[in-house]
Amino acid sequence: MNQTFMKEKRILPLVLSMSLPMVISMAVNSLYNIIDSYFVAKVSEDAMTALALVYPVQNLINAIAIGFGIGMNAIIAFYLGAGDQTRADKAATQGLLLSFLHGVLLAMICIAGMPLFLKHFSSDAQITELALLYAGRAFLFSPVINLGLAYEKIFQSVGKMKVSMFSMMCGCVVNIILDPLMIFGIGIFPALGIAGAAYATGIGQCVTLVMYLLIYAVCKTPVQIRRTYLRPDRAIIQRLYTIGISAALNLALPSLLISVLNGLLAEFSEKYVLVLGVYYKLQTFIYLTANGIIQGIRPLMGYNFGAGEQERVKKIYRTALLMNAAIMAVGLLLSWIVPEWLIGLFTDNNETIQIGVTALHSISLGFVVSAVSITCSGALEGLGKGYQSLFISLLRYVIVIIPAAYLFSRFYDANGVWYAFCFTEFVSAGFSAVIYGRESSVGGIKQPAH
Repeated sequence: MNQTFMKEKRILPLVLSMSLPMVISMAVNSLYNIIDSYFVAKVSEDAMTALALVYPVQNLINAIAIGFGIGMNAIIAFYLGAGDQTRADKAATQGLLLSFLHGVLLAMICIAGMPLFLKHFSSDAQITELALLYAGRAFLFSPVINLGLAYEKIFQSVGKMKVSMFSMMCGCVVNIILDPLMIFGIGIFPALGIAGAAYATGIGQCVTLVMYLLIYAVCKTPVQIRRTYLRPDRAIIQRLYTIGISAALNLALPSLLISVLNGLLAEFSEKYVLVLGVYYKLQTFIYLTANGIIQGIRPLMGYNFGAGEQERVKKIYRTALLMNAAIMAVGLLLSWIVPEWLIGLFTDNNETIQIGVTALHSISLGFVVSAVSITCSGALEGLGKGYQSLFISLLRYVIVIIPAAYLFSRFYDANGVWYAFCFTEFVSAGFSAVIYGRESSVGGIKQPAH
């Protein structure tokens, strides 16, 4: 199938056509995450706190699945751009098998390790019990999550963004419908509380995977999954992990950060832990459009890179950067115009809402400048430069923010943690611009060996 539209279509319409379906699907995905949390919050504030404690591990599972999928995406798009169909098919086939194995291992490790993990962040027996109840069920669906996200990245790598959008929306809609039914016991469903939220999410993920499988079986796809390509190809697997591990670490680093910040905030009050969990729910929604644009440009960067279209690579990056900056400006405005309403979606405790408003005001000041780091990191992944992208994420989630949060909290108490977010975005943006400028300069973008 002809994929040359990726190097022939005008840049802005091309980026929009690739990104808009991902923005819509991620909006629905974020909506069901917020609805999921909304219904859990109606159970009790303890249940919402339990969900916040489990979130870093959930994020880790998703990070590994998405990160490895990004590796598949970049490599498949590169080989298609270079006209190497066989290697593109091999990368897709072997990537799917490895994704399933990752899912099985993650399910076993995360379920077994949750009791020890939770001991570090809460001494409340009720919250710990609720967290284990939710995690023990949600993590069983890890193999499904990994396979579904692998198929998502395969379809994205060939420009079929609407397939990803449709499949994700089907799963999200099922989850939204099942949430209140299974949490509160409506109709034929028993009242399962927080466990119902886990089951509803898992069933929604199963629906998404089934849709991918049906569409692949019925529709012609530029990349084929073949049994004959299951035999390991060392060079392809090495490239999958080179990009995939870096991308997974990029996405997993927020889990490490949240865990560290939870420890810092717990010294002051568990209400601050709850607010941090709420912020990350809201952040997913605020950042979703920017992340959708990044998902849209990755295959474009990879394809044009493989085809030797260096000038288009630069134009795609600049277009994405301007779009992301505009989007994050909207996020900044919302955080100042309706912060009480945003935090109030997850709690009706006035003290918690006021803490959340202060947090949003402080953190959102770094939103616009964060567009630089986000765009640079995503563009470097599309070019197969996983290590450079990883360094940008290390700056944002470890090297700058953790010491800053600790230091600021000594002077400004819990509010110092919120100030550290904004400080980090300005520092990271400066480094990101320098790194991307060096890597994308003349002679900086070099094609890897096939």
